[in-house]
Amino acid sequence: MKSIPEILQIINRFHELGETAQAGEFLIQQFGLEQPNFKGFEYREAARPDFILMTTEGAFGEPQIIRLPENAFEFPLDLILNLIAHEMVHVIQKSAANQVLDKNEREWQAYYEMLFHKIFPKIPECSDFHKKFFADKAFEYYKRMGEGSELQQKYANQKLEVENLVASLS
Repeated sequence: MKSIPEILQIINRFHELGETAQAGEFLIQQFGLEQPNFKGFEYREAARPDFILMTTEGAFGEPQIIRLPENAFEFPLDLILNLIAHEMVHVIQKSAANQVLDKNEREWQAYYEMLFHKIFPKIPECSDFHKKFFADKAFEYYKRMGEGSELQQKYANQKLEVENLVASLS
């Protein structure tokens, strides 16, 4: 893997040329995010400093696209990598072999990955501010699973991990 300064230089070149999708593909290769169910990137509206939206789209069992803002690489690389990793978790969840049908479970798994990088260990840590934000989002989806539900029980140990992480950041 190239060094972070080298990666940033390459990403900035892609960005200057308006080749955001190619920058994303480069990062997928550099950070071990490849998935056989990933079809490619397509664009969506520009991100704002307070709102960056990426989505994974495609029918379950079919190849998935990730929609990312054309200006994605105007934001910190660690944040964008974590957001792409989140979407790649969804790519896995929507593959024929690994279907996770419950949206709350899908989102819990994706936010958990952003905090602990168990599927994609090469993804860098993001800021404590973003970790707290991602943890809050994870807790939202955990709550939506239903108090005492089978899904909440399934993820109770992970919830404790997230709570301990948040406590360590405070």
